[in-house]
Amino acid sequence: MARYFSTVALLATSLMGGVMAHPGADIEAEIAARAAWQADPEYRSLKSCEASIKARDSKLVDARIEKFSKLREKRGMEKRSFRDVLLTSHHSNKTVTPDSTPEEIFGSDNSCILQPQVTEGPYWVSGELVRQDITDAEPGVPLTFDVQLIDTTTCEPLSNVALEAWYCNSTGVYGGVQARGNGNPNDPDSFYNTALRGIQFSDDDGILSFDAIMPGHYTGRAVHIHIMAHIDATTLANGTIGGGHVAQVGQLFFDQTLNQAVDEVSPYSTNTQAFTVNSKDGIMAQEAATSDPVLQYVYLGDSVDDGIFAWATVGINPNKVINPKAAAHYSGPA
Repeated sequence: MARYFSTVALLATSLMGGVMAHPGADIEAEIAARAAWQADPEYRSLKSCEASIKARDSKLVDARIEKFSKLREKRGMEKRSFRDVLLTSHHSNKTVTPDSTPEEIFGSDNSCILQPQVTEGPYWVSGELVRQDITDAEPGVPLTFDVQLIDTTTCEPLSNVALEAWYCNSTGVYGGVQARGNGNPNDPDSFYNTALRGIQFSDDDGILSFDAIMPGHYTGRAVHIHIMAHIDATTLANGTIGGGHVAQVGQLFFDQTLNQAVDEVSPYSTNTQAFTVNSKDGIMAQEAATSDPVLQYVYLGDSVDDGIFAWATVGINPNKVINPKAAAHYSGPA
């Protein structure tokens, strides 16, 4: 396998001014870019798609019930009812802003509808592998998360979209990038670490799934998962993707109660970086002003240690063209 530094990776090693988001990144610049996109005429809320999304709920419920059961069986757990949890509506019609209380912004009665965004953060690595299991032996609380992609221009599911996901490990370190503030910058193996990075293509219902672990946390940011949507991309012989264009970049978050429960479990509990709560994360507050970026979830067992099944609905304008900057490039297995 091979990775190559880009100027972005080198820039990430020097601390910039303002409040720090990712180690080595300026959160104020990321917030400004998101605000500019929300003011763009092309920006469209999924509010108008609520009816068509709800009409497909029963099919999604059955699929999630089946997946939940299989995940429990895989881990040797007894079956239990999941339908009541999934049929409970978590959608809220209330309007929230960054000035709202944490309860209003992050209340559990919200549905998970993420709006299109445009900032990739400093640790995106281009050319990752197409694969569902992105764990790579990283220790942590098991997490399987589904994402359904919806076309914001038609309110219909988007199939054959390559959705990329990446995030930090249990102690707040991103693999694949060497930078000051991101683990040990002198560790040569970190540059070749593909853990918690991967790509999946959406099916006819716009749905895809990843198997991994719960993200950890690092100074200045709440627990989150980065996602990026590639339109018209194809799988290459080396297991990566090529062609097409990027139409959406965003971040998914978790309830604060879940973040805290995970943080008490080893190896998350060994993380020495400052823990940032959701209400203190400026990017999460900004997304919550017009949408609900929080994954809905359920415990697979009786406690967080048994694993989490989570899901989200993400809105994409497939005609939008974004030109993200990579911190490094992965060219597939050697």
